[in-house]
Amino acid sequence: MFDKLFDIENRFIFLEESLSQPGLSGAEMMQITKERSKLEPIVNAYRTYKTFERDLEAAQEMISSSDPDEKQMGLDEMNSIQKMMDDLKQELVVMMLPQDPNDDKNVILEIRAGTGGDEAALFAGDLARMYQRYADKNGWRVEALSSTPSSSGGFKEAVFMVTGDRVYSSLKFEMGVHRVQRVPVTESQGRVHTSACTVAVLPEAEEVEIEVRAEDLEIKACRASGAGGQHVNTTDSAIRIVHLPTGIAVECQEERSQLKNKEKALKVLKSRLYDKFQQEQADAISADRKSQVGSGDRSERIRTYNFPQGRMTDHRINLTLYKLDEIMQGEIGDILDQLGAHHTAELLKQQSELN
Repeated sequence: MFDKLFDIENRFIFLEESLSQPGLSGAEMMQITKERSKLEPIVNAYRTYKTFERDLEAAQEMISSSDPDEKQMGLDEMNSIQKMMDDLKQELVVMMLPQDPNDDKNVILEIRAGTGGDEAALFAGDLARMYQRYADKNGWRVEALSSTPSSSGGFKEAVFMVTGDRVYSSLKFEMGVHRVQRVPVTESQGRVHTSACTVAVLPEAEEVEIEVRAEDLEIKACRASGAGGQHVNTTDSAIRIVHLPTGIAVECQEERSQLKNKEKALKVLKSRLYDKFQQEQADAISADRKSQVGSGDRSERIRTYNFPQGRMTDHRINLTLYKLDEIMQGEIGDILDQLGAHHTAELLKQQSELN
């Protein structure tokens, strides 16, 4: 590990020197700055570790002193430094784990009502609000791309762009089937029903990653549906795009402008194509997607929200919390942190098995 850290520090020094070179283009400057920022926390920790090593040598010299007080002081100092070195070494091990290349990306968040009819659609709306509130707490921007409202409220389908700092890193563990158990408002007998929604979290595809040829697209303008007043009834502003080679279809109707709807629909399409490409790669090597905790199967039930008991259970890590009201208000940071810690522990386990 320390050989790798030595190489990383040298790479960091090279990048810092490169930033001072004249004639760099804006794109080159951005690329160098981005790589430097990723390496900086590791390099800082490594340099701190080397400082501890020097301090440890000084403490060991004190132990050889003939003065009992100085000798004891050296022992105390050595034990303290050794503890800090052990803790920092463990942090470095975690920092050196393989990183998900998508962690820094924005996401396309797709929520769809599953089994359960109107109740599933209502819960899809609840999930959309939960993620909106969590995004607000993190200073992220949420932009509606497409939605199909349900007649009873909520959504049959809702698609959002979430933009901010390390959005994919935070939300990637939300991918899967979310099950809800509660008494629907239409239930006269007070019986608890079980419904489900699916959540997909797709990293936003960069222009260089997914090439979409114009000849592969079928683009149609159509009349927007749903609430919206006179504009919805008279203007063909909604855009539907079909990617002919794969059959993937997307639609966007949130804007009044055809051009803006087309831009948004293309973003969704590219992200879905990127996700499809990633999934095919994972299937080819018989591996789970790096971003998943559990099997990676989107049909897998990952979480249950039990309203009569005020309970949320995440089945992947056997986590049960009795604070459902707070969770539905967007207080999901603790859940995501525990999922992330579990994922890191699994990576460490795999690393130790390889070694």
